[in-house]
Amino acid sequence: MSNSNQSVGFEPWLKENPKIMYAAAFMTLLIMCIGIIGNSLTILVILKSPRIRNIASTFIISLGAADLLFCIAVLPFNASRFLNINWVQYPELCSIVPFLQYGNIGVSLLFITMITINRYIMIVHSSLYSIVYRPIWITSMIILCLIISFGMLIPTLLSKWGKFEYDPKLGTCSIVSDEFGQSSKSALLVTGFIIPCIVIVCCYTGIFLVVRNSEKRMRRHQASTQSDPTATNMQSIRRKLSEWRITKMVLAIFLSFVLCYLPITITKTLDPGVQYPALLLIAYIMIYASACFNPIIYVIMNKQYRKAFKSVLNYGCCEKATKRVPVLRSISKRLQPHGVQEDRGFGTTVSHVSSIALESLECNKISLVA
Repeated sequence: MSNSNQSVGFEPWLKENPKIMYAAAFMTLLIMCIGIIGNSLTILVILKSPRIRNIASTFIISLGAADLLFCIAVLPFNASRFLNINWVQYPELCSIVPFLQYGNIGVSLLFITMITINRYIMIVHSSLYSIVYRPIWITSMIILCLIISFGMLIPTLLSKWGKFEYDPKLGTCSIVSDEFGQSSKSALLVTGFIIPCIVIVCCYTGIFLVVRNSEKRMRRHQASTQSDPTATNMQSIRRKLSEWRITKMVLAIFLSFVLCYLPITITKTLDPGVQYPALLLIAYIMIYASACFNPIIYVIMNKQYRKAFKSVLNYGCCEKATKRVPVLRSISKRLQPHGVQEDRGFGTTVSHVSSIALESLECNKISLVA
């Protein structure tokens, strides 16, 4: 890379590479559209599908709503800054948009933490599940996540602990030091990222140990011949293994989150002078992509979610057909003799109704001729 590119920062580098600038704007808009559609469908699917609607799905809806807010309120302005190189919008947006972005990142990770804790209590301490997860406590947890994530940013929004301002090196509005040299970035990193990650890792360590012991007991049970005395215990083991399948999906969500936000953390730490702006651009795109990954993970890793998505997507186009079949079957039931079994196939039912209708017409012709 040339010396000029090593020192000018992100904004001048984009001006020198208009094709990259337009490609970045296109990718941002594409991610925004996928995220809006995917997260809206996720919320709709959970609300319309009782089989996947449980306590964990409450936090998944909250996570989907946070990602949807990110796509609607943050990504359009980031696409605009790529196209215009600078924040040409009102100066107030240079405070509001990063406020929403940082708060959204924190609340998303906290919701993932809440889902992980839910899985941990379900598998490791199942006897406490009904005590901990009551409606009032679930609502309180969601509100607490919002207060922690956005409440810590209010001093920065008021320019009392760092401030939101445009940073030409980063090419975006971000948290910068105030006139006293103070910034809330370190505190946000610890409370909003490191601590939740530690909690998640500890929960998954406990889940893994319990599941591994359950698998060992199941193997010993299958090797032995006496199965009746431990039938209840085996049901508990199978339930834990079944919950582990859902837990793996939550683990994939957490790993995708870390994968998306780790590049920007590494880039800002190792390259504060933005000597390699291309790496910073990749890190930005990875952050934006985090808003559309979760619905894809739900579909790939969970069979129940796949069925729920298919049922919702097929509802509109198949609604008329599903309404016609019962009508034809009711007609065939009335026309069939009592001793004949009704065929379940759609085509057979229609042909059977048609043959009976033709026979009735022939009888009417004979009666009229007579």
